[in-house]
Amino acid sequence: MSQRHTDTCTALGVALLANVPVVLWGPPGQGKSSVVRELADGLGAHLETVIASIREPSDFAGLPVIDPATGTASLAAPSWAVRLREAVEGTGRLGIQFYDEVSTAPPATQAALLRPILEGVVGDLQLPAAVRTVAAANPPDLAADGWDLAPPVANRFCHLTWELDADTVREGFTTGWPAVTVPTVEDDALREALVRSRALVGVFVGAKPELLTQLPRSAEDAGRAFPTPRSWEMAARLHAHAVAAGVNTTVTTTLLAGTVGTTAAAMFLNHLRELDLPDPEALLADPDSYVVDRRRTDQTYAVAASVWAATAARTTPERWNACGAVLAAIADAGSADIAFSHGRRWAAARPTGALPSPRVVAGLAPILRELNLLTQS
Repeated sequence: MSQRHTDTCTALGVALLANVPVVLWGPPGQGKSSVVRELADGLGAHLETVIASIREPSDFAGLPVIDPATGTASLAAPSWAVRLREAVEGTGRLGIQFYDEVSTAPPATQAALLRPILEGVVGDLQLPAAVRTVAAANPPDLAADGWDLAPPVANRFCHLTWELDADTVREGFTTGWPAVTVPTVEDDALREALVRSRALVGVFVGAKPELLTQLPRSAEDAGRAFPTPRSWEMAARLHAHAVAAGVNTTVTTTLLAGTVGTTAAAMFLNHLRELDLPDPEALLADPDSYVVDRRRTDQTYAVAASVWAATAARTTPERWNACGAVLAAIADAGSADIAFSHGRRWAAARPTGALPSPRVVAGLAPILRELNLLTQS
């Protein structure tokens, strides 16, 4: 199997782990539907395949049913959604709602897909949290009566390009098709990564506000990934899960480009490289080593966020005090707003019996006084 195909399979697995809806784009006959079936089998997940092109909007929005006793109407979910809930709820199993041929669904049907994709609500039925969303699509010029995905639908997906190269097909015919695996991550590492990735995305869009929202500007970009606050939130989740899972940089780039678009993803990753952030664990081990660069408030904010995230993931009196020392250094360097934005959560998380050092008291006195921690033992 080629490295490119391996990376795409890994990206699909990370998206499922992060519970980010994913759409596989590729020409007909590339095994998109087959790989989703094999993925479900490998996970022991219940799979419900819905051919979007032959469905009506009511198959997703629900059919109105009148209750004669009250005179009120509810939206009845279709049988596929009921089966999915019954197979997953309370069982510990994963479920996959798989929307095939989504690019041949007309705009009205695509509009009805908005809540099922993002919120897992079909009619008035709420699908269990363990249900994941995958879709498959042919490019409109290669689809039977194809449509571009409407921007509100496209913005709810991570877009992955799916294609089979000759090496992968050869190995599939001779030794079996490769399985898609969903990575596993440690809970503590993921919690820390989520806090840090969200902070890094926040720092980036603060520095590049023009990339917060950029609607598609050409027909070529229609129906694919573009940045909005929603897709940046998905990008932060994918980045955190990719970091926690230890995947390679190609997979991380693929996931981010599939969520906020190639340009925004490239600029975000380049911004991370330029930040040149110190290891938060190293700062917690030796907070006195941190020297604040007064010219780089974006870097300072990211350092504060990453050190707090590491502390929140594993709080001990020593780590709590070290985090306070880093925040105090930031406040002393003239960035009290940054120090205090994280310092309130830091102060509220004080372990029992922990006392801030004199240096921390001096730098963060307003917060400590605000929370009545200067006199507590």
